[in-house]
Amino acid sequence: GTFAVADAPNNVERIQIFTPAGFRTGGFTLPGTPRARVVLDGLVLNGIGSLQYTGTTILLSQPDTGGLVSEYSPSGAPIRSFGTLRKTGHEDDPALHAALNIGLPLVDPRGGFFFVFQTGEPVFRKYDAGGRLVFERRIQGREIDDFVGRLPSLWPKRTATGGEIPFVTPTIRAAAVDPSGHLWTSFAEPVTYEFDADGDKIRAVQFRAAGLVSPNHMSFDAQGRMLVTPGLSVFPMR
Repeated sequence: GTFAVADAPNNVERIQIFTPAGFRTGGFTLPGTPRARVVLDGLVLNGIGSLQYTGTTILLSQPDTGGLVSEYSPSGAPIRSFGTLRKTGHEDDPALHAALNIGLPLVDPRGGFFFVFQTGEPVFRKYDAGGRLVFERRIQGREIDDFVGRLPSLWPKRTATGGEIPFVTPTIRAAAVDPSGHLWTSFAEPVTYEFDADGDKIRAVQFRAAGLVSPNHMSFDAQGRMLVTPGLSVFPMR
């Protein structure tokens, strides 16, 4: 029942842990000035925007550190980093190379972790509890073929705090793992794929509430129903 909240007061990235009654039990700030690399509809997706709270530790996407996933204690003590950065062809541009390795670390309730790359070619990986790679899957499908075919190979620069950074738009808006260990990935295009625990695609779906919904966050309740924002819509999955 405990939960984590991420924000950035005075441009300082902060994570706080609360009890179900709303009492603060821990928290920490991240050093340095945040550099927003991937933004969708005004929402920062990287850094603390990638937060995954396991109940005992915090997982973040921090490719600048040299690993895909950084794990912290509730007090902010670094525990470990795991996941090798993928090759991008832009290793000579460290900022762009890091931006193309931004993603979502996700806890698999059946054990281990998924990591979904949010930029560039759509790919996800499965890691075991020790942080060792189990498999990697490239995401393909006729619903996204045209979209993936239009992905750029060159990215312009934009001015941000601390200088210029590459302007990289997301390929994947949101991702989540359901209680059965199935991975769900929602694209910048209005389509979501479901994958089984072995990484094989099961189906493509679209969510409709007051019109077509493009999720920017997905999670699951105790009954296995998907909770989607914007709008806090609830969808049965079977």
